[in-house]
Amino acid sequence: MRPYILAETNWKALKDAKFELAVLPWGATEAHNYHLPYATDNIQADHMTAESARLAWEKGAKVIVLPTIPFGVNTGQSDIYLDINLNPSTQLQILTDIVEVLNRQEVYKLLIFNGHGGNDFKPMVRELGLKFPKMFISMMTFIHTVDKYEYFEEKGDHADEMETSMMLHLQPELVLPRDTWGDGSVKKYKINAIKDGWAWAERKWSQVSEDTGVGNPHKATKEKGERYFTDVTSKTADFMVDLCKADLKDLYE
Repeated sequence: MRPYILAETNWKALKDAKFELAVLPWGATEAHNYHLPYATDNIQADHMTAESARLAWEKGAKVIVLPTIPFGVNTGQSDIYLDINLNPSTQLQILTDIVEVLNRQEVYKLLIFNGHGGNDFKPMVRELGLKFPKMFISMMTFIHTVDKYEYFEEKGDHADEMETSMMLHLQPELVLPRDTWGDGSVKKYKINAIKDGWAWAERKWSQVSEDTGVGNPHKATKEKGERYFTDVTSKTADFMVDLCKADLKDLYE
């Protein structure tokens, strides 16, 4: 039993407990090239939040990791078989109910750990901040924690060298043999503003990627995945510690 993982602890341990920070991992269920499992985002979020919380707990932080939400926004993948979509409005309702529980039970700090690029919690955090003024809700997307290109050579953002390396480190038994891996080649918009990155439109996944991957995974290794995992979780743990120590009445300097 890990006392910082809600799914593993029990009422005997919790009835007199008090936590400073709740962490909500949020992933997705979707195709990841030919070779990675549909739960890749959830597996990564599970492992990263658990390890970060372990490190923070050892530094005295009273943090509790909630069960991972396994479905994310997959509106651009409606024709990819069994990619499960939650609309942003549905996510807001789920998040509202969770925040309401935490607020009622005086756990006033929440960190949303985002493990899926299609999720965007910033508008929801703004709205919930008005509805629950005692709550301090922060969010992070792990791919922004460190510069991934200090660890990986190939550019990409889905089932790429980074995610494949992570899965080779975390759960290699779920990764298919290398001769099954697609190359993750992707088409870009013809519209210049979107292609150049200063404007945005959602990608229609089946039209931009043949194998559902975005980025060549073939240089992936478990060693790269382990090094990246270690550095991301170490930095995330420090963030958790800082959140636990933060005085909500004195946040600014």
